[in-house]
Amino acid sequence: MEEQNVQKKSVKRSFVGIVTSDKMDKTIVVSIDTKKMDRLYKKYVTRTKKCKAHDEKNEAHEGDTVRIVECSPISKDKCWRLDAIIEKAK
Repeated sequence: MEEQNVQKKSVKRSFVGIVTSDKMDKTIVVSIDTKKMDRLYKKYVTRTKKCKAHDEKNEAHEGDTVRIVECSPISKDKCWRLDAIIEKAK
């Protein structure tokens, strides 16, 4: 029998959110909104999650829509990095 080397591809999570703060050096705070239906009342509830992401070149600014990708921990709070700026703030 042949041995097959099966490599598992790690699927990295990614989210699209809005930059809430860019005051730190090489760090942005991204606000991610998700809508979930309430089990009892059957109405949509908006959940907001804030993540700190690594922005190496300080490109993103407050109000920009960005995509962040999961990565290995960079500091105590940062385990996300900036992947792309989708839309600049007006």
